[in-house]
Amino acid sequence: MLILTRKKNESIMIGDNIEIVVTDIQDGKVKLGIKAPKNIDIHRKEIYVDIQNENKVAADGKIDFDSLKNLF
Repeated sequence: MLILTRKKNESIMIGDNIEIVVTDIQDGKVKLGIKAPKNIDIHRKEIYVDIQNENKVAADGKIDFDSLKNLF
């Protein structure tokens, strides 16, 4: 893992077209701004992991039909 130190309003570049800017640092939290092409999906990691898990379940064909019945 690459670890970098940045201050507020400083940024890092990933490749030629993704920029991550530190927009605020407060109370132990860092607020980031991300400039990336629209075709790049950007998620919080916990959301990304949930999406991956749901995709695995869908690919395995393990569909919870009881919960689908509640949709209609």
